[in-house]
Amino acid sequence: MASSEIPTCRWGIITTGLISSWFVDDLVLPRPDAKARHVIQAIGTSSLDKARAFAAKHLALAATQPALYASYDEVYADPDVDCVYIGTPHGFHKRDCLAAIAAGKNVLCEKAFTLNAREAREVFDAARAKGVYVAEAMWLRHRPMVADLRRLLYGEGGGPKAIGDVFRATADFQMYIDMKALPATSRYKNLELGAGSLLDIGIYSLTWGILMLDPQPPSAPEDPKIMAAQSFVDGIEVTTSVILQYPSSGRQGLILSTTERRGAKPGVIVTIDGTDGFVEVQGNVPSHPEAFTVYPKWEDGADKPQGKRYDYKQAAQGFIYEADNTALDLAAGRKESSIMPWSETIRVMEIMDEIRRQGGTKYPQDE
Repeated sequence: MASSEIPTCRWGIITTGLISSWFVDDLVLPRPDAKARHVIQAIGTSSLDKARAFAAKHLALAATQPALYASYDEVYADPDVDCVYIGTPHGFHKRDCLAAIAAGKNVLCEKAFTLNAREAREVFDAARAKGVYVAEAMWLRHRPMVADLRRLLYGEGGGPKAIGDVFRATADFQMYIDMKALPATSRYKNLELGAGSLLDIGIYSLTWGILMLDPQPPSAPEDPKIMAAQSFVDGIEVTTSVILQYPSSGRQGLILSTTERRGAKPGVIVTIDGTDGFVEVQGNVPSHPEAFTVYPKWEDGADKPQGKRYDYKQAAQGFIYEADNTALDLAAGRKESSIMPWSETIRVMEIMDEIRRQGGTKYPQDE
């Protein structure tokens, strides 16, 4: 980690898929209010041609050009890389995290962090033994709009609760994938890679439910009761429906994901109901919120009340916030994120393990 007025983090990017391109595109955008400086130091993928094409498309205007490698191991071995960003499919996360950790690298790994809670514990045990930083890249949790919304809902800082006592939240992630038309080699049909809607997109609906229903910080969460059902096409889960119920408050969450239906875009992606009003979160999908509107209570027979809209639309997609917080963590010598600590990653994986147990999805790695 280089030192300057704001911290500098030099990133090694593992693989050149869509999620890595989004991450890199955000990090190279100029930002006058940046909390950290980000340098794409190295790109590692399966061939130099892929690495060159990725750099030409996404880093043409970058101040410095990255080292290009035809393997992941060369990124892990690069002494100028401060932190490795892992954007491979879920089923490879444990393998890639352990390899980076063994090389002494700090790691920011995409969601879902691993395929199950047992794998997550194995990664964190390795990080603890090696003394390196590891965090799950759940970018939704790092967004300022999420923190602002939680403050409004729960009166954090001594303010009033914007909609009274929260009693229910609903989050629905819809994305259409023609499963029957996909080749057998598609990752969307490969259980070893974590195929299904839950780990791919349902985790965002689940994260919204947790963040909106549980006022506790990640260090002291409440475990909800879970009731889940799943549907399948060709043996792959395509629709998950979950009810969360928080015993201490009675709050309920309806958590939905499907790859069988395309939702209206933009639209309402999350709703939060309270005793004195409600909130609608707007955006294309739950992973890409753009605004939320706070409404007073909707009385019987009345038209929909006027609400106050809070807009967070921006040029960047939102990866900048998790990257900034990672850089700040590393500069401070921390080994885990306070926003997404290891215990919270494990808790979310345990909840998804239980959803899969009830719904019937089983991965080979669960054995």
